[in-house]
Amino acid sequence: MDDYMAEIVLDKKIRFGKPVIKGTRITVDEVLGSLAGGMTFEEVEKEYRIKKADILAALKYATRIVSEELVGRLAVSR
Repeated sequence: MDDYMAEIVLDKKIRFGKPVIKGTRITVDEVLGSLAGGMTFEEVEKEYRIKKADILAALKYATRIVSEELVGRLAVSR
């Protein structure tokens, strides 16, 4: 398991199984949306009471998901 995955939890009982930061109900997409909306790491940390490591874990998780999706789409379209 990648080290960042220790910080990301998928549990059907928490936020309908969306990936969340461990020990919180903060979803990966909330973190990404905040960053995409222009918030700094420090603002996200303060807003959601999470650590920089949690933000990085969310980014790494999303990167893995997107890269796998891209590979899958390229394989299907050929």
